[in-house]
Amino acid sequence: MDKPTLGFLGTGVVATALCQSLGRAGYRIAAVHGRDSHRARELALSLDGARAAATRQEVADESDLVVLAVSDDAIAAVADSISWRQGGAVVHCNGAASLALLQTAQRAGADVGVFHPLQSFASAEQALRLIPGSAFRVEASSDRLRGWLTNMAVSLGGRPLALSADPALYHVSAVLASNYLVTLLDLAAGLWPELGSTREDGLSALLPLVRGTIENIERLGIPSALTGPIARGDVGTVARHLDVLREVAPHALPVYKELALRAIQVALRKGTIDRERAGRLEIVLGDRPGGAPTCGDARAPRGQGGTGCGSRRPTSAS
Repeated sequence: MDKPTLGFLGTGVVATALCQSLGRAGYRIAAVHGRDSHRARELALSLDGARAAATRQEVADESDLVVLAVSDDAIAAVADSISWRQGGAVVHCNGAASLALLQTAQRAGADVGVFHPLQSFASAEQALRLIPGSAFRVEASSDRLRGWLTNMAVSLGGRPLALSADPALYHVSAVLASNYLVTLLDLAAGLWPELGSTREDGLSALLPLVRGTIENIERLGIPSALTGPIARGDVGTVARHLDVLREVAPHALPVYKELALRAIQVALRKGTIDRERAGRLEIVLGDRPGGAPTCGDARAPRGQGGTGCGSRRPTSAS
C-alpha cells in the first residue's frame, strides 16, 4: 500500500513526535500549521520537504491524510473550520473520543479516524524514544484509512489496536496505569517527611522499587508479580499499616484500603492466600462485619499474621 502524504495541525509534543517519527519512517510531511507560527516553522524545518502553512485549509488541501494533533477540546472546532473534500482523510489523536468529533469532515465525504499512541509523552525528545514498542489505538471509517493507520503504527515500531468498546473505557485503563501511578507515587513520597526525610528523597528511594515491580510484571505477569504483606496474608502487618496511617496520614487511609482490597483478589488468583486468610484481611480492612482490629488485636494473634505493636519502625512493603 502506498504511503499517504501527511499534513499536521498542531505543534505540541504529540504532533512533533509523530511528525518527526513518521518522517524518519519514510512518510512525506507536506505541511504543518499551529497557533504558534514560530514553532510551526521550526517543526517544518526539521522535516524533509515540509513547509509551515499559513492556514489550516492549506494543510488539508495539500495532504492525503491530515493528523489533528491539537488539544482534545479543540478537535471538533478545528475540524469544523476546514472545507473537506471528497476522498480526503483526517484523524484525531484523542484516546477517549470516537469518530463523532469529525462528523463534519465525514459528512463532506472525507474518511475519518483515530490514531492514538498509548504512551506518556513529557517531551518530544522522550516521545521519540518511547514510540517504538508502543501500542496505537486505530479506528477508521474506511478500509483504506484503516490500512494507512495500521501501516503507520507498524512503521513506527508500534502495535496497532482495534478495539470495539467505548473508547473512554480504553482511556480510563491508560489513565489508571499511567497518570494515577504518578498520583500514587506522590502520595507514597509524601509520607517520607513523617520519617524525618524529604519528599524528594522518598521518591528517589521508591523509584528503584517501582522499576523492579515493572520488571516483575513484564517477566512474570499478573498475578505472579504481586509481593508484599497482602500476597503473604500478613494480617498483622496490614493492621500496623492502618494504625500508623490513622495516626500520621489519615488522608492516605482510603487509598490504602481500596488498593489492599483489590490486592486481596490478585493474591487469591496467585494462590498465595486462601479464602479464610482473605476474609481475615478483609475484616482488618473493615470490609466485612466484625470490625477493624488494630495492631495486636486478638483476632490477629502472634504466629497467625499478628504481632505485638511495640515501637513503630518502617518495614519493607515488598
